[in-house]
Amino acid sequence: MSDLKQQKCEACNANAPQVTDAELAELVREIPDWTPVVRDGVMQLEREFKFKNFKQALAFTNRVGEIAEEEFHHPTLTTEWGKVTVTWWTHAINGLHKNDFIMAARTDGVLDA
Repeated sequence: MSDLKQQKCEACNANAPQVTDAELAELVREIPDWTPVVRDGVMQLEREFKFKNFKQALAFTNRVGEIAEEEFHHPTLTTEWGKVTVTWWTHAINGLHKNDFIMAARTDGVLDA
């Protein structure tokens, strides 16, 4: 099993392949707290993070924003009192790419930092 947190995102364009069903099944095992969801026909990865208050939720949101900028790959971040919902997918291909799994794993790593 590879360590997704240590991997870097690769440049992606509209011709990049989406993950296959077999790749999805393998990769999702490496990020067990994330759920594949389909919104408007687009497969995405989503996880809800719980915090004691808004200040902690906002700090987490800002750190996820920093790692997103480092890779120039950006999620949807919904920050509420005590909760942040993070959703990753690759806009250029309208679905999931390995980059999304890398970033989900790196998002999990923000909690460990």
